[in-house]
Amino acid sequence: MSKIVIVGANHAGTAAIKTILTSHPGHQVIVFDANSNISFLGCGMALWIGAQIDGPEGLFYSSKAQLESMGAVIYMESPVETIDFEHKRVFANTKDGSRIEESYDKLILATGSWPIIPNIPGKDLENVQLVKLYQHAGEVVDKIKSHDIQNVTVVGAGYIGVELAEAFERNGKNTTLVDIAETCLPVYYDKPFTDLMWQNLLDHHIQLAFGEKVIEIRGKGRVEEVVTDKNVYPSDMVVLCIGFTPNTVLGKDRLDRFRNGAYLVNKKQETNVMDVYAIGDCATVHDNALDAPNYIALASNALRSGIVAAHNACGASMESVGVQGSNGICVYDLKMVSTGITLNKARALGINASATDFEDLQKPEFMRHDNPKVRLRIVYNTETRVILGAQMASTYDISMGIHLFSLAIQERVTIDKLALTDIFFLPHFNKPENYITMAAISAR
Repeated sequence: MSKIVIVGANHAGTAAIKTILTSHPGHQVIVFDANSNISFLGCGMALWIGAQIDGPEGLFYSSKAQLESMGAVIYMESPVETIDFEHKRVFANTKDGSRIEESYDKLILATGSWPIIPNIPGKDLENVQLVKLYQHAGEVVDKIKSHDIQNVTVVGAGYIGVELAEAFERNGKNTTLVDIAETCLPVYYDKPFTDLMWQNLLDHHIQLAFGEKVIEIRGKGRVEEVVTDKNVYPSDMVVLCIGFTPNTVLGKDRLDRFRNGAYLVNKKQETNVMDVYAIGDCATVHDNALDAPNYIALASNALRSGIVAAHNACGASMESVGVQGSNGICVYDLKMVSTGITLNKARALGINASATDFEDLQKPEFMRHDNPKVRLRIVYNTETRVILGAQMASTYDISMGIHLFSLAIQERVTIDKLALTDIFFLPHFNKPENYITMAAISAR
């Protein structure tokens, strides 16, 4: 049996640990993690900060004690400093200052990612916050209880930034959302959908500062204002969430990298160094929409990559089927989901792409209650007709619909074939002329 060392024990690492110990008993599992907790669901931070859930306890789905009860040896607050790939050894420092040297047969790197911190004046002032770890969220929750913090500026209008803007507004704070891009969520949605979220935020009194670059954060000891290239915003707290960069310092001279620095892996999660795997936010995934490696940092991708690497590290043979980057957001009850690539992204990549749009009620008109409109866009290759992406929005829970499009992209389904897909009808759920098939039928 093998001795498997895993570096990092959040989503990807936890999935790998559990898979090895349950599916391949007998292997020795040694885990190192720099943090003091395991399996924190960062996607729930905004709910905690916005007091939409009772507390953070439910945001953890595993623990050191649970994994140790399964047979793993866990070293918390013990960052790995160096790896000797030639002799298969890792070197870590513990919280008490001692040094651990551990050999391995197989090594799984699950080192995650870290927020991008712009190099601007004032970034080190008090109340300039990050929102990655449980500790970050806890610090923000404590600070916003103070009446001294009335004006909050969120820098970055991706998913986390938009969700945090809602959370701060729910706490009665004057909230400003800044982004250098001309809109919010442009990575995941085209203009008809970003406009929906834009208006949703405005309707809830969030000040939007899109198309503005932050050039300075000012204050005497603590934050007082944010300066962009166009305006100045009074700020008692600034939250930086402009994106993430993979944690890939380990093995930087030995392991092949993607263009953003992520470990480049194949469909078995193998790096270019034998017996070394990389999973989660530190590694690439195979993007089925592009049929190429890509970087898509999502918890769902991390879990799947951990499962794949675990089986392969134990001698089984498993390949990832690839991902579509399926994702979603719910802000003030506006629910938006997407998968694959947007029309803008497709054209930027030089793909001859088209989109078909459709909007309709979720259910027949005679269903007068709980019957909101649904908006759908399907992006497809104009020449091959293969589906490349989809975006959906409603106040209704349309989340299951995006799974259909995710599978369609994975299996290279054409939009013409989708038009004839067998989709059931019942007035309680949908219309006989379902918006999914109607959108596909309308594609030219």
